[in-house]
Amino acid sequence: MTANEAIEYIHSVCWKGSIPGLGRTQTLLEKLGNPHNKLKYVHIAGTNGKGSTAAMSANILRKAGYRVGLYTSPYIYRFNERMQIDGEPISDEELAEITQWVKPFAQSMEESPTEFELVSCIAFEYFCRNNCDIVVLEVGMGGALDSTNVIPCPEVAVITNIGLDHIEVLGSTVEEIARTKAGIFKEGGDAVVYRGSAGVEAVFQEVCRQQNVRLTKADFENLRLISHGLEGQTFDCGSRKALQLPLLGDHQLHNAAVVLSVMDVLIQKGWNITEDHIRQGLATVSWPGRFDIMRRDPLFIIDGGHNAQCIEALVKNIKDYLSGKRIVVLTGVLADKDYAQMYQPVMALVEQFVCITPPNPRKLEATLLAQYLQQHGAVATAYDSIEEGVAAAMEKAGPEGVVLCFGSLYSIGSIRDALARGH
Repeated sequence: MTANEAIEYIHSVCWKGSIPGLGRTQTLLEKLGNPHNKLKYVHIAGTNGKGSTAAMSANILRKAGYRVGLYTSPYIYRFNERMQIDGEPISDEELAEITQWVKPFAQSMEESPTEFELVSCIAFEYFCRNNCDIVVLEVGMGGALDSTNVIPCPEVAVITNIGLDHIEVLGSTVEEIARTKAGIFKEGGDAVVYRGSAGVEAVFQEVCRQQNVRLTKADFENLRLISHGLEGQTFDCGSRKALQLPLLGDHQLHNAAVVLSVMDVLIQKGWNITEDHIRQGLATVSWPGRFDIMRRDPLFIIDGGHNAQCIEALVKNIKDYLSGKRIVVLTGVLADKDYAQMYQPVMALVEQFVCITPPNPRKLEATLLAQYLQQHGAVATAYDSIEEGVAAAMEKAGPEGVVLCFGSLYSIGSIRDALARGH
């Protein structure tokens, strides 16, 4: 089996969509010898900021000298990015080998696992084979019934910013969603949470009381921005002064505050993490596709934001970093997203839209998106290919302008490839 065959098998049509429940994952892991029980974890759930929080946590633990697994979704450029060790994605050879080994066990099951369940089991086996000291494990969706929740009590369970997303599955209020996410808290464990509304925090406190979980709320009161620019941000958080972070945006400072609380819990539990490891880990973190500068002439920024909270953060970033610049938006979107909510807040801040069709079966055609934007008073043009869209956006922006890409993570790989081909 090659890596491409492995990925084809994982994506194959016989797999069902998202079906909550841990039974299939537990059955498959049992057949594999329960590799997930041989590892330690930082388990991260939430609506927004999971990936950035995971990347910062993993990088600090790496700087501390640990062998660190990182499991995230979705990927930006290549499937292999979903499971990494010490910043390196799984190799094609190992992905093919482990998938081939897991396949007959999965096929022998009465009820087939879903794609996410299968990928999670492959990742557990990969991290176990490579003797990871700790795995930073991102929840796919939800909490209690997410397939990653088969793990034993983690070193720390983390919940990032809660918002209204996937409400058909997770609940129609932020409190209901918080309760679903808090399903990753385990008896006698530790939890760190992003500060939210009084209702959301009350839910976390109640679940922690019921399960005898020690709760830490991230320190937002003592979070202070010192300076920021397109190169990064300098900030204080409590007694830690002048920390450097290359990730841009106020929301990333709040994510970093969550990470600092996570590290404090790990230090209390005996993990050997120094202040120097924390500083280095934050200063050198990389997390592609989040207000990410791809090139500078013209300034070309990619952001994977696609729900209300992400767009709110994007609007703030436009005002903080791109004020007074001519902005051309390069965008494509999935048809099932609330694209009114995505585009209305930015219309007054940008000059025009260049519309492309994302390479995904759920895509909204570029011409339909352009029509929608035009009906709402925006200047918008549709292009047949992503390559043409990239070229047009750069030409319209000109050397002094900005191309800002957002709308769908699924377009990011193709946009980067078009840029690399010399546009």
